[in-house]
Amino acid sequence: MSFVIDRRLEVEAPASVVWDVLTDLDSYGQWNPFVPECRSTLRPGDRIEMKVKLGRRTSRQVEQMLSFHEGREFSYRMRPLPFGALSSLRVQRVEEIDEGHCRYHTHFELQGWLMPMVRRLLGAQLDVGFSGMTQGLKRRSEQMWASEPPI
Repeated sequence: MSFVIDRRLEVEAPASVVWDVLTDLDSYGQWNPFVPECRSTLRPGDRIEMKVKLGRRTSRQVEQMLSFHEGREFSYRMRPLPFGALSSLRVQRVEEIDEGHCRYHTHFELQGWLMPMVRRLLGAQLDVGFSGMTQGLKRRSEQMWASEPPI
C-alpha cells in the first residue's frame, strides 16, 4: 500500500523551456511555493537538499538523486527509514507534444508502515504543495516562452 500524488498538465511552451525552469534550482524561490530553495548537482547518487513548505511549516529535507536523463526526467528519494518504516520516490518528467507544447508530470510515492500516519498528518498539505509547484512551473515556463522570440 502506498500514498501517491500524480500531477500532469500541458504547458504552452517547448519541453526545453520547461526543462530549463525545472533544472534551474537557484531560481526556485521565484516561482515554486512548495520548494522555494533547492540545491543539487542533479547527478545520480548525489544529494538533493530542499527547503519544503507545508502549510505554515518549513523544513529542510535531504534526499538522494536516483536518475537524471537530460531534457526528459529526473528522480530522487528519501533515505529509507529502518525496518520498512518509510520510503519515498519523486519523479519529474517533461514530454514534448509538439514544437511549442509539452506535458509535465510529477509523481510522488510514499510507502512503509508509517505512511498512513504521514498521510493523515501531511497528506492535504502535500497535495496543496505539489499542485502549487506544478502550477508555478507552468506559469513560469509560459512566461519565459512568451518573452523569448521564436528562433
